[in-house]
Amino acid sequence: MREQNTDLNTQRNNKRERRPARLRIRELAIFAMLGTVMFCSKIIMELLPNIHLLGMFTMTYTLVLRKKALIPIYIYVFVNGLYAGFATWWVPYLYVWTILWAVTMLLPKRMPRRVKMIVYPIVCCIHGLSFGILYAPTEALLRGMSFEGMITWIVMGFPMDIIHGIGNLFAGMLIVPLCELLEKLMKKTY
Repeated sequence: MREQNTDLNTQRNNKRERRPARLRIRELAIFAMLGTVMFCSKIIMELLPNIHLLGMFTMTYTLVLRKKALIPIYIYVFVNGLYAGFATWWVPYLYVWTILWAVTMLLPKRMPRRVKMIVYPIVCCIHGLSFGILYAPTEALLRGMSFEGMITWIVMGFPMDIIHGIGNLFAGMLIVPLCELLEKLMKKTY
């Protein structure tokens, strides 16, 4: 009889392990808050042209939450669309932050802290510098630009991308300490 109960428990545990991981209400609440933090930081930083903390938050969330980081990132994207309107400017947001998420996912998990303090800001900076290039194809398609027009649009916007990259470089210096803080907070909530 005990053997049968043990077999039933084993079967139940195996079924539980095969189920896709479900998000708990607590996780959803935390992810909603993290997405809201991204949005609020953007609104506050709008006083400075092209300088914001979005790349830093995207990388921080990705390094700590891994795949689940897409949830607060897309909460931010959706809330930003609700706030400012779902116009053509919003469409590239559906993939621009995902590219930074994907690049961050490809970074080695184990690096010395000193190396992280250099690599993370550089990746964040490169994303800022390339923002116009990443944004341009959708802009060109939606506005009917030629290839030459798209290149001109990129070149004309590059000074703003330089400001964006420099801002991301400095914001990127906060990634390691914020990752450490977020990891501690996430452990406390579980």
